[in-house]
Amino acid sequence: MDDKDVLSELLKPLRLTDTYYSKWLAGGVWGVTGHEDSHAVLHYMVRGACFITCDGGEPVRLREGDFALFPHGTAHTFSAAPGVTTAQLHRVLPVRTAGSSHVITVGDARPDTEILCASLHFDSTTEPALYRALPEVIVLRAHMLGDEPLLLRTLQSLPAEITRTAPGSRMVSLRAFEMVLVLSLRTAMERLAAGSPALRALRHPGISRALTAMYASYAAPWTVETLSREAGMSRSAFSQVFRELVGEPPARHLMVRRLQEARRLLADVSVPLREIHQLVGYQSHVGYHLAFRKEFGITPGEFRALRTGGKLADVPHPGIG
Repeated sequence: MDDKDVLSELLKPLRLTDTYYSKWLAGGVWGVTGHEDSHAVLHYMVRGACFITCDGGEPVRLREGDFALFPHGTAHTFSAAPGVTTAQLHRVLPVRTAGSSHVITVGDARPDTEILCASLHFDSTTEPALYRALPEVIVLRAHMLGDEPLLLRTLQSLPAEITRTAPGSRMVSLRAFEMVLVLSLRTAMERLAAGSPALRALRHPGISRALTAMYASYAAPWTVETLSREAGMSRSAFSQVFRELVGEPPARHLMVRRLQEARRLLADVSVPLREIHQLVGYQSHVGYHLAFRKEFGITPGEFRALRTGGKLADVPHPGIG
């Protein structure tokens, strides 16, 4: 496992498929409340300042050069000041189509604040289990970005890049946002781990090795015993620390990783249905079938039919599907 790192393996299944981005120009008194999004959301303060507030949380001020990432698209408000009257996002911006962009002006005075916002679309079936444990919002201050020149330069170049219409511009923007996502999570892992159990798990010498093993070699016949040896920890200490940082036992985390990969393979009709359980590490087709149905409320065959446009009536009997 020495040639792999946990963040690379964690994010490898996560496939960014499209983006929606917008430039916000704000001045005076203004505020916007967004709804829960099924995609990751980011805000980069190009100039000026604003406050972001998640439901029930303390307002966080973003200044020029600061960056905020909402890994799960958590509903939040961004505004000129805490407590101001806000407009609903769907009224300010009624249509948001993947791959498109808008310029939005808000407030009752001449704009003195510019914010680059983006919604990063990825297939939810590829979302790693540990990704779900990341905090609602990750804030990287300007001085942190100053120590990450690749991330900083990519963010600084995006406002100009997303307005281009040259051939390939959409693909370039997509890959640039994908780089921002990975680099921001890497920076958070290195600089903000103390505030998040999930980020501490990525930094923990033993737990990170076990996670890398689970994500890179999910089909291997891992047990809690062999994973604890991979981590260089006793079985009891490994199980306890893993649960504290990751939020669930090692065996369940491995199961979810395997079933996640199964969903990816089920979306590919070139992969025979009856081979998938072995490809993801299950010795028994029945055990795999039961685990899949219990986790997702649907059989593997039904999942394939739904993902590939088939008919549920054509799905094999659950005993063989």
